[in-house]
Amino acid sequence: MTFPRLSLFALCFAVVSLAQDLSAPRNVRISFLPPPLDGTISLGIYDSGGRLVRVLHREAEVAEFELGADALHTAWDGKDDAGQPLPAGKYSARGYVVGDLKVEDAPRPADLTAPPPKLSVKLVANPLAPKKKATVELSAGYDEDGTFLQTSDGLPLFTVDESAGIINAFVTQRPDKSLDCCQNDGDTTDCFHITRVDQMMGFDAGDFELK
Repeated sequence: MTFPRLSLFALCFAVVSLAQDLSAPRNVRISFLPPPLDGTISLGIYDSGGRLVRVLHREAEVAEFELGADALHTAWDGKDDAGQPLPAGKYSARGYVVGDLKVEDAPRPADLTAPPPKLSVKLVANPLAPKKKATVELSAGYDEDGTFLQTSDGLPLFTVDESAGIINAFVTQRPDKSLDCCQNDGDTTDCFHITRVDQMMGFDAGDFELK
């Protein structure tokens, strides 16, 4: 009768130990060269399958990072956006600098047929990362703080409007490559014209191992 009790104790101890390990500090230091473009920085954490698991910085100013001699530094606590610990493994960090985009009110289009869910925008080439892809796929996102442009995988890049109560939003592209973003709160549809959308630059912040 003693052996099963010891096994049960060992199992409980292992579960408690695992819980303690997952709750222990697991800060990962992330450093990257600041891209040569003035603007705000959005930085995401991605798992080994390329899935966005944490929005680490959203439209952050450079002053929100630790300034090094030749790099910007930040830290990740190993948790996802819901505050849950993520499993050990390989992860990567990458993001975008968004420059001085301009937003103006725009007339509501006559045709509100749902457009394609995402579109492609050309980026400013990053001379520090010549192999970085030259385009980004964008879509419209929304939350309790308003409507924003985001990457197709969900990294918020630029706030378009701060209205609350939005239940739907979409973005379309004009022939001149500028964008129109429309949002609806259930009663009213408002649209915005966004120019200078080419003032964005992508960057990588490296791969790392989460213990």
